[in-house]
Amino acid sequence: MSGGIDSSVAALLLTEQGYDVEGITLQVWEHEDETTATSKKWQERGCCKVGIARHVARLLNIPHRVVDTREQFQKSVVEDFVSGYLAGTTPNPCVRCNERVKFGMLYELAQSSGADYIATGHYAQIRRTSNAYGLYQGVDAKKDQTYFLYRISRSWLSRILFPVGGLEKTEVWKRAGDLDLPVDELKESQEICFVTQGDYREFLKIEAPTAQRPGPFVDTTGRQIGKHRGIAFYTPGQRRGLGVAMGGRMYVKEVIPETNEVVLGSSDDLLQSTCCVSDLNWLEDSVHDGETVSVKYRYGSLPVTAVLHRESENELTIEFAQPQHAISPGQSAVFYREQQVLGGGIIQRENVPTKMGNPRNQMNLPNSFEVKPAGSTTVLQPTG
Repeated sequence: MSGGIDSSVAALLLTEQGYDVEGITLQVWEHEDETTATSKKWQERGCCKVGIARHVARLLNIPHRVVDTREQFQKSVVEDFVSGYLAGTTPNPCVRCNERVKFGMLYELAQSSGADYIATGHYAQIRRTSNAYGLYQGVDAKKDQTYFLYRISRSWLSRILFPVGGLEKTEVWKRAGDLDLPVDELKESQEICFVTQGDYREFLKIEAPTAQRPGPFVDTTGRQIGKHRGIAFYTPGQRRGLGVAMGGRMYVKEVIPETNEVVLGSSDDLLQSTCCVSDLNWLEDSVHDGETVSVKYRYGSLPVTAVLHRESENELTIEFAQPQHAISPGQSAVFYREQQVLGGGIIQRENVPTKMGNPRNQMNLPNSFEVKPAGSTTVLQPTG
């Protein structure tokens, strides 16, 4: 229970369905004390809204406790976020938090307390087909959050509940009226929870002063055309804040940490037909080499058609049906078969050439992927 509308309504629905519910708030960032409570509104705080979570628990007459996970969050999410940008990638902290902190911690708490299930307010669904459980998109396509959930352990699916996953957001707001929640304080955050400065670049300046390392802007031929503030402050597709006048719109094509260069190009220069993905996590074992699937390579993008080509046990090439714009290393590529999440991985900096023109039966590759959880996934660390 984060104190937000979705987890609050999820708790309400579970009590109505007859579950014996206990509310857990994972405190992942700043300590919430009386000073913060009086000086900031709820939506301006980097931490979870503990007070509202407690208020909802009292209304529902369920026990509630706060679990301090700040140390795990700092090591597994914040440090990963900072090091990712310093290395020239664009990490997704919500993906890592779900994998390494949120679900890992909840699962461990469920194990130790004898709980049958863990539940969150995510817009996603768990379905059972035959003897297997799968992760599926939520009913509200605009709010679907499966992109952030693909790295959870497959073995946990049978013990996860997503009570609001079958609802539209408008229905969730209606049910929130039953809880007498302070609606004016429940603005939905679209930003990173621990970046309270308004921009991740300001956060990096504080957390990693070495990020401010100027270097050259170069065009796609390698010609220097200006100076940048530090590679960590630029992401593929970025157009604003470049300070380079070239007679036409210029975008960040890529960053090269080895030479401290930021490559700029036109919109067409940002198109890619393939990308390499590794650090794979599979939620479904029927994915075949050469299969055509739908892929989301950033949360806000629509799924696009692509073919998966296996390169090794933990690496594959995505071959897009149409070239895609501004693919960012460090972000996740998540694979779907209709509404089902098959799995996904982390986009890598280097592109692996497509195997077009080489018969697949000459590549000595198996016909299906071996399903293994992500290498960092364990229960006890807890790394989600």
